[in-house]
Amino acid sequence: MSTPVFRVGPRGRGAHRDIGAALAAAPAGAEILVAPGEYEERLRLERRVVLRPENGAGTVVLRPPAGVALTVAAPGCVVRGLVLHGADPAEPVVRVEDAAGLTLDACELDRGRVDVLGSAKASGNARNATLTLADTLDADLGDPTGGGVLLIRRTRLRGARHAAVVLDGDARARVEDTTLETIDGVGVVLSGHAVLIADRLRVRETSGSALRVRGDARLLARDSTLDGAGRNGVLVEERGEVCLDDCRVRDVGRSGVQAEHEARVHLDDCRITDAKGSAVAVGGTAHLTAHGCRIAGPAANGVVALGESEVTVTASLITRTGFTAVHLGANARARIGGCRLDGSEEHGFAVVGSADAEIVDTTVTGASMCGVHVADQATLSMRAGRIEGGETGVRLRSSTACELRECVVSGQRRTGVEIGTDAVAALYATRIAETGSAGVSVDAGARLRMDGGGIFAVGGSGLVVGRGAEPTVRGIRVDGTAKNGILFGEGARGVIEHSDLSACAYPALHIGRDAEPHFVGCRVFDCAQDVGHSEGARPVFEECVSVRVAAPSLPTLSEASTRTPRQPAAPPGVAAGVASAGGPPTVAAPVSADLAESGEAPPPPETLEDLLAELAELVGLGGVKRDVGGMVKLMQTVRMRQEAGLPAPPLSRHLVFAGNPGTGKTTIARLYGRLLKALGLLERGHLVEVDRSSLVGEYVGHTGPKTTESFNRARGGVLFIDEAYALVPAGVANDFGGEAVATLVKLMEDHRDEVVVIVAGYPGEMERFIASNPGLSSRFTRSLLFDDYSADDLVRIVEHHAGLHRYELSVPARKALGELFTAMPRGAQFGNGRTARQVFQQMTERQAMRMAEIDTPDERQLVVLDEMDLPRLVGSD
Repeated sequence: MSTPVFRVGPRGRGAHRDIGAALAAAPAGAEILVAPGEYEERLRLERRVVLRPENGAGTVVLRPPAGVALTVAAPGCVVRGLVLHGADPAEPVVRVEDAAGLTLDACELDRGRVDVLGSAKASGNARNATLTLADTLDADLGDPTGGGVLLIRRTRLRGARHAAVVLDGDARARVEDTTLETIDGVGVVLSGHAVLIADRLRVRETSGSALRVRGDARLLARDSTLDGAGRNGVLVEERGEVCLDDCRVRDVGRSGVQAEHEARVHLDDCRITDAKGSAVAVGGTAHLTAHGCRIAGPAANGVVALGESEVTVTASLITRTGFTAVHLGANARARIGGCRLDGSEEHGFAVVGSADAEIVDTTVTGASMCGVHVADQATLSMRAGRIEGGETGVRLRSSTACELRECVVSGQRRTGVEIGTDAVAALYATRIAETGSAGVSVDAGARLRMDGGGIFAVGGSGLVVGRGAEPTVRGIRVDGTAKNGILFGEGARGVIEHSDLSACAYPALHIGRDAEPHFVGCRVFDCAQDVGHSEGARPVFEECVSVRVAAPSLPTLSEASTRTPRQPAAPPGVAAGVASAGGPPTVAAPVSADLAESGEAPPPPETLEDLLAELAELVGLGGVKRDVGGMVKLMQTVRMRQEAGLPAPPLSRHLVFAGNPGTGKTTIARLYGRLLKALGLLERGHLVEVDRSSLVGEYVGHTGPKTTESFNRARGGVLFIDEAYALVPAGVANDFGGEAVATLVKLMEDHRDEVVVIVAGYPGEMERFIASNPGLSSRFTRSLLFDDYSADDLVRIVEHHAGLHRYELSVPARKALGELFTAMPRGAQFGNGRTARQVFQQMTERQAMRMAEIDTPDERQLVVLDEMDLPRLVGSD
């Protein structure tokens, strides 16, 4: 059946003289062809019709003297190629009524807006409309099931006042290849449950926001451009939802995208440039996600989140911001991953109030102030981040725990990482390098845990600890500092374990007045001076050595390897190895030059004989000593066969140490590494001690790099994994510890000649651990059993510590000690050698109390520990 055609023109047989008459005569489905000219009419489409110029787009102008130029009251209507002029720019030029449908194609609209009306009652699927509208809109135009429906294609609308396109209730619209420009107000307004899908929409020069979405309305815009809005590019309020895909927001007067109340915003591959305010602003309880976006040149922040909002930004660039690149305040939460923040005029990240930030694999470069600034009660977790340049790299001033994992901080004008007064922070496997002053500073009352990583080539001291601060530092390297390697200020405390310091221009360690740091297993290399201190300093050194140090205060490596238990570790009056000379540190000439001028040779390497003698002198451990001695003989044979050109027999150097706490496992592991170095089977022979927390991450993808970093620190030496069974908790499935074990097995295979791995723990638990993975059982074929110490062994350990600290045990005290250890319960709280050390410490404290009651004790009284100094067992009389 052919489509009925009605013609409109000033002349012609059968033609209507005006469009209104043709509409009145035309049945549903008719096509109305309009001759060129200007028509002063108001049209109302009551039936489904097609209205188009007979001679092509732009030849027919509809200009009513007043009111709405075109009202659509029927579904399925099409208007193509017309020019419509509104009588009043503040009024509609086109109105689509509830349940009506209109397609505007290749039209020009001037001086008026487009209204699409809908029912105030929400449709049942309104919230999911953005997911389905693209497929159903064309059908809805013919038979709308809800409010008015509008499809605009290849159309230009300009000169409206207040708004250009307005959708209300449950109205729906689709816009393609359309331009809205020179609008005295907002470009598009959506409210109620309205839905708009826009493809290649261009909104230019609006005095208000380009797009405004409120109520429960939804907007999906693709490949669209918002230029020169006087206010926001996109404003989303109440429960509105906006998705922008491959869109550009440029040169707006306020925020590029602003989300308030309970709004939801999704940005994918968008560009937001040159906003006069912040590029992205989020408040209330709004949620915003951005992926693959570029934010450049805002006068304020790149992203600012306040209230209780949540922001997720991934794989995005934020550059040249006038304020902080990403600012989080109040109770906002942010997840930032795979991003780059470059060239902010303030901070890269600022996290304040009670905000929470989780930052992964993100780089901050060129911030004028801090790369990362955290204050108040805010929380930060940053992993695999890089902070380059700026005045300060990371400033942590929050009283809530913050942490950096596997990060790199470098090139700052001042401090790399600053831990503020009373702040709580942790740095894991983090590298600080090439800063203008200190690498890490810890202010008064702050608490810092630093595990792994290091500080390199900084312009001040590597680690600076202020009064009242108590850092715990483990397994770091400090190299090439322009001042001290580690400086403890007046009254500072803390523990530094198993760390190496080298090539420091000032004394590697400086201890201020009344400071009481404790150093365990630390080494100083290639410095003019290892320790400098002020009067009243009270450091404690345990198993620390100096290597190639021109003026050593600590034992040198050769001295440390041959010292007997009775030899003092320090001159009289100095706590466990501190040099007796004081005074401020001085700049020293390079050590290599000093040694060259003096002709002093470097200390000789440790000999196998010396190390075996040291093994023999250890208290107890008879079976372990025999096993280690046997392995040394076996490895000597292996080396001789290799030197003779013969194939080496199969040999696994990896070991299982099974025993209760305090039975000397760590001591033997450290000595084992030195023995392998003396045999030429390891390059360095150093010990890196780790546990589950050093190997297992908290997030997917975190464990492998963390395990690898710990393994790499042990290259050339021994990786000692204490409580290794914790990597595979009994009865727990899908734990990240399994990934750590798999990574470890592969690394052991790839670097079989570079690292010896020793796993340690309770005997029964270690059997379960080894059986948990076939790769473990094939690599750990030898176990050493560490028996508990006897009472006599524990007495000898106390005597050993007494000798190191220039105390002596009286005969009654020695006898009473044996009785004490014999009667002591051997339960879960019993620590073997650790218990012996604790008893010795308690004895010195009780002796000190006795001495305080004597006016002038003689020297003998000061050094003797008597039976009255022994602690009492709990429950004894």
